[in-house]
Amino acid sequence: MTPNAAPASAGPSRRSFLASTAVAAAAVAGGMPLLTACGGSDSGSGGGTTSGKDAKKLLPSYVANSVVTPDIPAKNGSAVGFTSPLDLAGLKTSVPKKLGKGGKVTIMSPFWGSPPKQDNPYYQGMNDLIGVDVVWQNQDGNTYEQKLGAVLASSSVPDVVVIPGWNMGGKIPSAITGKFADLGPHLSGDKVKEYPNLAAIPTDAWQRCIFGGKLRGLPMPAPYVTNIVPFYRKDIFDKEGYEVPRSADEFAALAKDITNARAKRWACLDMKWTAFNIFGVLSGSEKPLGWNLVDGKLIYRVETQEYLEALEWTRKLFAAGYVHPDAKLGKSAQTDSGPKFASGEFLIYNDDISQWYSRTAEQAVQNPDFKISGMDVFGHDGGTPTLWATQPANIFAFVSKKAPESVVRDVLAVANVTAAPYGTKEYMLTNYGVEGTHYTVKNGVPVKNDRGNNEVINAYVMVASPVSTTLAHPDFPDTARAQVEWQQRMGAATRKSSFYGMQIAEPSRYTNLSNDFEQLEDDIVRGHKKISDMQQAVSDWKSKGGDRLRDWYKKLLDENGPAAG
Repeated sequence: MTPNAAPASAGPSRRSFLASTAVAAAAVAGGMPLLTACGGSDSGSGGGTTSGKDAKKLLPSYVANSVVTPDIPAKNGSAVGFTSPLDLAGLKTSVPKKLGKGGKVTIMSPFWGSPPKQDNPYYQGMNDLIGVDVVWQNQDGNTYEQKLGAVLASSSVPDVVVIPGWNMGGKIPSAITGKFADLGPHLSGDKVKEYPNLAAIPTDAWQRCIFGGKLRGLPMPAPYVTNIVPFYRKDIFDKEGYEVPRSADEFAALAKDITNARAKRWACLDMKWTAFNIFGVLSGSEKPLGWNLVDGKLIYRVETQEYLEALEWTRKLFAAGYVHPDAKLGKSAQTDSGPKFASGEFLIYNDDISQWYSRTAEQAVQNPDFKISGMDVFGHDGGTPTLWATQPANIFAFVSKKAPESVVRDVLAVANVTAAPYGTKEYMLTNYGVEGTHYTVKNGVPVKNDRGNNEVINAYVMVASPVSTTLAHPDFPDTARAQVEWQQRMGAATRKSSFYGMQIAEPSRYTNLSNDFEQLEDDIVRGHKKISDMQQAVSDWKSKGGDRLRDWYKKLLDENGPAAG
């Protein structure tokens, strides 16, 4: 079976994790300890967070509903793994009756790829199962932020709008509190038990759904462990006698050995996101994880020496000619990595963990010697790395404040089906489509056909997703085992930053303050700008509001206390 790709925390996975053939959510079971009280501003302009007793009143009760015992149990925040085929004839039913009342629900969501026609058999099958007529308004995921801003600024908002955390810049947070409904009356406390699959989503994911002092979002839970894996061609490594590096210097030396531009072979693509991990840099795309309390002082990621060292290391890889020319031009790794990685034009790249399976599956027939594996993230000096936990949810679906009660209930009926766990009929339809139309069963394993790969993607899983972190590949059991064991090893080196699990709206005057850093990072590693340009940008950031924002975060931390762990 195909993977449950974890929602992305950064970089290439923003655009790529939903492009794999069957995407479902991943989340870590268990709740985050609730923090002491701090009120949230309903206007969004002053910012804040809601936690402690205030949050506890809003959060849904947690009721586990594990259906299938995994072959590989979770450890250190990893996924659970399944290497054996499911008994497809014995799948459980998690939604015994239709909760939808036949109404129409419009959903605007980012989509990576070419959206299928509205009347396709997958959409029809899902709508029949749920009892709701879902009409999709899919938008290009690569330009979603611009479209989102325009829609939320208008008076016409769809019934449901999906918003990834990385698109919550500018005025989006205040628009969330102004445009979207409070779902607390339907989901807070034991009310969620009417929707058992939503009740099985852990508390820390729901904590992230509190905006402006109300429970407004439906979550796509995310894994605890980083989803960015440094992949490499293990078959070529074995043939050439290359050893997997264990330090930043060893990686650079290996890159030199691999690269032969005349032979059209380069070592890697842009390794910036791996560099951030090996140098222990705080997350940049999941606010507020870029902040952390260090020796009593609150530090933002761009102020750290590790941040500059990561950029400099990546810049040297580009400058030495070890990086494939496509990456020098800034082309998307997801767009170009497949065929050129398979042909051996480059041997290393970083992307979402779902690529472990998708690359294996696509090459299994045409290139049986092909073997992809993932390097363990190493500390830059050869020691144990410092990895930072990703947020427990970072993609959310919101219901319009103008939606009538009947539409709200129909949306929750949709979410209760899409959040069905692995091992259920609802999970199979959500992630594989209609048997015979979208997939066939071979040796007990569902295998998608071309129609399944084109239609059963990017849609219903965006409304809400199941609790379980599941990596299930009975067709490639070694891949499932390798993924889970990689997560277990990386999870042992993972820690929580001070703001882990909090949903924080920054004061509107600061929301665009850090917008230019990502482009500057890319310019520096490609040699268009210098490290000194970043140092100047950080100095400007401090004087233009960064230091005042630090004071604001420090006050928030003093009132709430840091995340446990």
